[in-house]
Amino acid sequence: MSLSADQTVEALRAAGEPTRLRVLSLLAGEELSVMELSRILEQSQPRVSRHLKLMADAGLIERFPDGARVFYRLSSDPLAHRLIDTVLDLLEDSAGAADDRRLEEVRRDREAAASAYFERVAPQWDRIRSLYVCESDVEAAILKAAGDGPFERVVDLGTGSGRMLTLLGKNARMSVGLDLSHNMLNIARANVARAGLDKVELRHGDIFATRLPEQSADLVLVHQVLHYLADPAAAVTEAARLTAPGGRLIIVDFAPHQLEQLREEHQHRRLGFADDEMRRWLKGAGLNAGAATTLPPDTDGLTVSIWTAERPAGTKAKAA
Repeated sequence: MSLSADQTVEALRAAGEPTRLRVLSLLAGEELSVMELSRILEQSQPRVSRHLKLMADAGLIERFPDGARVFYRLSSDPLAHRLIDTVLDLLEDSAGAADDRRLEEVRRDREAAASAYFERVAPQWDRIRSLYVCESDVEAAILKAAGDGPFERVVDLGTGSGRMLTLLGKNARMSVGLDLSHNMLNIARANVARAGLDKVELRHGDIFATRLPEQSADLVLVHQVLHYLADPAAAVTEAARLTAPGGRLIIVDFAPHQLEQLREEHQHRRLGFADDEMRRWLKGAGLNAGAATTLPPDTDGLTVSIWTAERPAGTKAKAA
């Protein structure tokens, strides 16, 4: 397939303006909110919004509301992506240097806020995690999704207090937990020792670049982590990379909701994930997704979704 002449001209017109080229270059790295783009570009939010609307109308970028915020990312259409890549390849490497510096400031501010939050709440983490739905129901559903085992190697990304390791570790020959918070890791070490598990490795590590071997785990978990991340799709891709042929990836997170206060109070970046969005990420990472399990709360609050996906035997992982 290819773009028609009219479609190509419309797309090039939409891209052919300095600010819009800057936006495309920024979104090539990660999805960003209007407020973040306004800060990086040093332009007013209404002005940035006008540029974004023009590019969205031309099919170059995608707009997705998330609670009261709106995020943007490059179009998932392969032809649009190919045109954007071609245009960006022609730009000078130094053209967006100032934008890149300000993007790094935005990232550092995000990371600092998240790090301070996790260090502060680490001792109460399990209690906070269970505020919105019965945790015993969630854990029962996770055990069912994981299957009977035994597991050769379990990897828990964003392990927090290590609860997933203590839940599944007794049925695993080896387990690995990664987290960016040293305070969390110390609590996880204490919990793992208390549970009598000795074949558990706890590492300070980044979910986007775990440095763990490709296809090395027959069970990978990402439990209540994605809603904190700037690029959840990249984290899904990395988790899938670790999943061995015939192995299983389990993702636990919230369904879409409107509790805006969680952004400020608990550093949530995304207000849940839709099933079709998650299934698209899993498919793009080379996994076959099963039916999602949803666990609504007994009272008003957050619904928990559990997605299970498997890597078909004989397939290779896609690069993260």
